[in-house]
Amino acid sequence: MYGKILVALENGQADESLLPHVTELAKQFNSHLLLVHVADGWVARNYDRLQLADSEEIIVDRNYLEQTAEKLRASGLQVTAHLAMGDPPTEILKTAERERCDLIAMTTHGHRLLADIFLGSTIHEVRHKTTIPILLVRAGTKRA
Repeated sequence: MYGKILVALENGQADESLLPHVTELAKQFNSHLLLVHVADGWVARNYDRLQLADSEEIIVDRNYLEQTAEKLRASGLQVTAHLAMGDPPTEILKTAERERCDLIAMTTHGHRLLADIFLGSTIHEVRHKTTIPILLVRAGTKRA
């Protein structure tokens, strides 16, 4: 059912809420986890076009992805990591389609309408532009 799960990571505490859920799903369904983080700073958004060197953000994000992937592999899971650069919703959608993912897993922060308008909402855009099922886990909730 869920052969490949795209796990959208933020490189923050919210990931601690999401990872236990996707780890359990991956174990139950023998799923491959595709960890994705989207670097979205100025360098990341212009990286290819201007042929820029890695910024501190990109280096930190790449290290975080690899460390997280290694921890999950150590528990016996199939895991790959992908650092995308640019607009988070666009990159998540492109990667999910390209990699033929069966599920997109993300955290939600519980913003209300006005916060979503001013802060933007990756989830809002992803859920309106994909046909792939989405698992949303509220940030700050750990599975026992």
